[in-house]
Amino acid sequence: MANYKDAAHLASLTKPSEPVFCIRPAAARKAADWFLGAFPGDTFYAVKANPSRWLLQTLFEAGIKKFEVASIAEIRLIRSMFADAEIAFMHPVKAAEAINEAYGQHGVRIFSLDSDAELDKIIRETGAASDLTLCLRHAVPNDDAKISLGRKFGVDGDEAVALLQRMRQAARQLGIAFHVGSQTMSPAAYVRAIDIVEQTIIKAGVIVDVLDVGGGFPAAYPGMTPPPLADYIDAIERRFNAMLVAENCALWCEPGRALSAESSSLIVRVEARKGESLYINDGVYGALFDAGHLNWPFPTRRLGAAAAALDVFELFGPTCDDLDHMPGPFFLPADIAVGDYIEIGVLGAYGVAMRTGFNGFAAYGEAVVEDAPMLTVFETLPMTKAIRGEEANG
Repeated sequence: MANYKDAAHLASLTKPSEPVFCIRPAAARKAADWFLGAFPGDTFYAVKANPSRWLLQTLFEAGIKKFEVASIAEIRLIRSMFADAEIAFMHPVKAAEAINEAYGQHGVRIFSLDSDAELDKIIRETGAASDLTLCLRHAVPNDDAKISLGRKFGVDGDEAVALLQRMRQAARQLGIAFHVGSQTMSPAAYVRAIDIVEQTIIKAGVIVDVLDVGGGFPAAYPGMTPPPLADYIDAIERRFNAMLVAENCALWCEPGRALSAESSSLIVRVEARKGESLYINDGVYGALFDAGHLNWPFPTRRLGAAAAALDVFELFGPTCDDLDHMPGPFFLPADIAVGDYIEIGVLGAYGVAMRTGFNGFAAYGEAVVEDAPMLTVFETLPMTKAIRGEEANG
């Protein structure tokens, strides 16, 4: 894979006619180092955020040996790359065939669920195995998240208590998992969630071996600057240590966005301009789904041209669909013109994963760039576990 100093260097030398992902392995390594040093437990990478092989390989080599997956395809991908990786199948609703293959062919022993029917399915498809780690997906508020993940999955109240008691009988290790939502902007969200699940544990009267605080750790975007990530870790660690089960309970997390967002940006070309509307060669059916459907404020900059006063623009993608629209506002030079290149930053999370190829727009280039991400939450590395006297990957 070719290497360039930065996106402007790449665009000036290659003048690409198709979108190009600028990948930053150094940024992915920095994010992995941060979580392995800061989080007082096990870090599972949420593969759905970005399943690119180069990123998975980079994270693995940096020390992320555990992966959270949602499908049998993701399991096959991870197992094809890493024979000794630990895989957690955390989708609460799984096909019976997927459970059977995951357990029987790929060594998966960790499963999430939120219903009696799913527990019955797991027991049946694993042959009532005695080596299972079963995690209850607990419902918790998603009020502090930019993207709520609280409607589709999760159980609480008496139903959670009864299911947890039943799971205890089937599991070698019993866990509780929750998700406070994607791009969670307050560390207090995790504290409130732990408050809730602790009450369920007390009411159920069971021993819990794993607390999985899920994902939700944020990245930085224009107008969306989160508190320092260290504040999230401190809040989780303090509240976890106050739990009655803490002494004998493992602590897990599942960052996706935070581990991948800064690892890639995208170069696009302006194909037409109509006033303050720019028509570019990628859009919501490609890597920019979130920019259109969620109005996500990705950072943008023009490449390789003299600086000029900024103006406000909207973007349209290359397909013939009216929905291929990204309202912005995107701040770009007022004199931007057809043929100019734009870098769209912090696109390592969900950009690659959401592409459809609709209308035949499916081709992308890929190259390594050496500069830093346009925005970062990893300015300072925290005290490492080794310094705190803990195992490096413990």
